[in-house]
Amino acid sequence: MTEPAGGVAKQLAGAVELQDFMTTAGTLTLADRRTLVQQALVLIEQNYVHLPLKAAMHAVNPVQRLRLLALRLSRQTATTMDPEWHFHAELSEIFHSVRDLHTNYLLPQPYNTRIAYLPFLIEEYYDGDARHYVVTRTVEGFSVPGFGPGVEVTHWNGIPIDRAVEINADRFAGSNPAARHSRGLESLTIRPLRIHVPPDEDWVVLTYQDADGIVRELREKWRVTENLPPFVNADVVTTAAVAQGLDLGTDEIGRALKLLYVPEVVTHRERIDVAELTAEPAEAGAEVPTSMPSIFRARSIVTPSGTFGHIRVFSFSVMDPDGFVREFVRLIGLLPQNGLVVDVRANGGGHIFASEFLLQTLTPHPVVPEPTQFIATALNLKICNQHQENPTGQIDLGPWCPSMNQALETGAVFSGAFSITPVDGANALGQQYFGPVVLVTDARCYSATDIFAAGFQDHKIGEVLGTDDNTGAGGANVWTHALLKQLLEVPSPASDSPYKPLPGGANMRVSIRRTLRVGELAGTPVEDLGVSPGHRHRMTRKDVLEGNVDLLARAGELLAGGPVRRLDVRVAADEVTLTTALLDRADIYLDGRPRASADLTQETVAVPVPGAGAARSIRVEGFQAGELVAARTVVRR
Repeated sequence: MTEPAGGVAKQLAGAVELQDFMTTAGTLTLADRRTLVQQALVLIEQNYVHLPLKAAMHAVNPVQRLRLLALRLSRQTATTMDPEWHFHAELSEIFHSVRDLHTNYLLPQPYNTRIAYLPFLIEEYYDGDARHYVVTRTVEGFSVPGFGPGVEVTHWNGIPIDRAVEINADRFAGSNPAARHSRGLESLTIRPLRIHVPPDEDWVVLTYQDADGIVRELREKWRVTENLPPFVNADVVTTAAVAQGLDLGTDEIGRALKLLYVPEVVTHRERIDVAELTAEPAEAGAEVPTSMPSIFRARSIVTPSGTFGHIRVFSFSVMDPDGFVREFVRLIGLLPQNGLVVDVRANGGGHIFASEFLLQTLTPHPVVPEPTQFIATALNLKICNQHQENPTGQIDLGPWCPSMNQALETGAVFSGAFSITPVDGANALGQQYFGPVVLVTDARCYSATDIFAAGFQDHKIGEVLGTDDNTGAGGANVWTHALLKQLLEVPSPASDSPYKPLPGGANMRVSIRRTLRVGELAGTPVEDLGVSPGHRHRMTRKDVLEGNVDLLARAGELLAGGPVRRLDVRVAADEVTLTTALLDRADIYLDGRPRASADLTQETVAVPVPGAGAARSIRVEGFQAGELVAARTVVRR
């Protein structure tokens, strides 16, 4: 089912100290560095959809900085060039300056598969308005007398911890203050070297207060090990790669957290084989086993307001969005039906289809996927034209082509706006849960998760409860340099492609299509703005040390008293039988055409519908006081 515990333990036992790892790094030539900067210029100047926004909002000019770096490199020789770590730091900082977690320089070998880590995790909580930092986990086998979960951290290398987090946050991208602070905290103890330069220090000195109130210090060295691999290869032309909406840093850290702290759920496959998955509803307080333990955790939670369902969605990074939704539906069907908490905290995104396909299961209304736009450049037009007819069967850019051609004539900044997610797929299953729903977010929700949260809010599915003031505010579809290069090589190579191979296993990512909200906020970009929750909860000490007790209690308060509807449908040859609750009218459609309407005067009603048995699709819409509040779609193949 999962990676053997011994395999993970052996991997961590093979970790090396940071200072030893750094002696193996440093193989780029001067020509390699020049290639990397030239290719970065191509991406930022000709592909980057947020360049006008970032220049305005953050007063940055990454194009000029790259030109200056290229000029300095042109004046260096193999003997006078800077140390390699200095080059990586400068190129990374230029990418970070736009504060976009989609747009990254990915370091070459040996960095690109490794993480640097300290053997403990630090989280924050509030006591009134005072923010505290506490150790919540330690790596198995790590033991220091007086140190462990619950000790409060006061200083980091002699710097007050709150200030140390803010200093660290300034080094990394983040579209808003909440997002930057969150990244500053999580990267204190885990650094994916694929996307972050290694720590400057070989060790840290942690000042903390133990359970007895005694102030102590811990000196601990950074260690380096291989991270778990991703499920999705974003560098090849597949639907999953071209529909990526992912904060790579959060995704890398998410996999590292599993490796370090929950190795029992480690799997190198998206879906695992489980001989017997229960079909029994969850007992109060019990978990429901899942075939996707790296993606979901489903359980029944007992709160002061009642017993509800809770499903944690750790990632949308899957190859099969339909299978992802099917497993979500199976899990929520085994949870209490009187209220559901959908918890997407620290979900860095993934497959945009998966995030928007999920919305339909929670609402009776048709789902409108978010439209997206390219920035209008000659290079982006070239890519669109090459895939106007979907020659690979993986990416259809035809809808964007007319507006891209027109934009180059009119001077419009962006193309027309069209959705990445197919509308049919976003509405194929329809509503599956009929109780009230609360969405829980934080500042590490990013990209496809931002899209999901925006869709949840725009379609008015339920209340949004945030542990931060905003989500991460990543509003884009992201493509890698390797993918862009391939897109101009299929179905036949373009003779004048500007994309060149990158040396040493290095790569880059760029926000290629920006996303726009729908509904009442139609046309508003998600980037830098994110989703503001309707309700705010500050994490407490009990939350970070006792399984989110207070957070889930707050979610339970929001669910309590919400309407719990029912709409069950049975189809016979010329009749549709409805079993309902809190509905007073139902309209019935066969294959998209209206066929019957019935007043619901009792719990079960048989409605004559000629031809129902022969229909391929039966949709029943349930109303209360004239408002659409429930819907059920039956598809027969």
